[in-house]
Amino acid sequence: MPNNIAMPLDWRPVPAPGRVTLRGSYVTLEPLDAERHAADLWQALQGNNELWAWLSDGPYATEAALRRAIEEKQDAEGAVFLAIVPGATGTAAGFASFMRIDTANGVVEVGNILLGKALQRTTAASEALFLMAIHVFEHLGYRRLEWKCNAANEPSRRAAARLGFQFEGIFRQHMVVKGRNRDTAWYSMLDREWPARKTALEVWLAPDNFDNEGRQRQSLAEVASVQGWSTAAGA
Repeated sequence: MPNNIAMPLDWRPVPAPGRVTLRGSYVTLEPLDAERHAADLWQALQGNNELWAWLSDGPYATEAALRRAIEEKQDAEGAVFLAIVPGATGTAAGFASFMRIDTANGVVEVGNILLGKALQRTTAASEALFLMAIHVFEHLGYRRLEWKCNAANEPSRRAAARLGFQFEGIFRQHMVVKGRNRDTAWYSMLDREWPARKTALEVWLAPDNFDNEGRQRQSLAEVASVQGWSTAAGA
């Protein structure tokens, strides 16, 4: 049985995530803003409509339509959207959000993740999620960070496992998105699991883990195994 069942907790509700700026070595996360980010995101996403396939909105036919969507996201209730700005370019190349925020129980989901082609499979993208986890666990004191995605979205499932989220199962016929059924894969990371994940990610993200051409010397999977956890995706 889990060792935390029926254990008394010294627990108090935590603050909701705000429109915060988070800075790392490779990327900055800043509050999504149509005036600042719409044009850059249009350039980063244009011609790649497939990037919207797993989201509930998009794609958008014009920059003006995307701008209106970003305006709605930046003013959304119950979610905080952050633009992902790689340091190498200084321009927004994607976004992510804190959503399904439950301050009473210390649970929050990272979701609505959209990465432009140039941002995918980069250290900047990995560090962006790392910074969000730091903010949740260390700045705000949450107990549980969730990642949910369409069960058919294999790249998202691999990314969740790679970053240290634990697969919890499939919620069948969970949603209807864009007229199609969505079975949802659920992943989570707990506060007690975070220190080992953080250590592995810090080692992997360290500048000396990459050569002059940006190639990693150790993979995250190799570093994670030393910390006692696997980056393999759940079935």
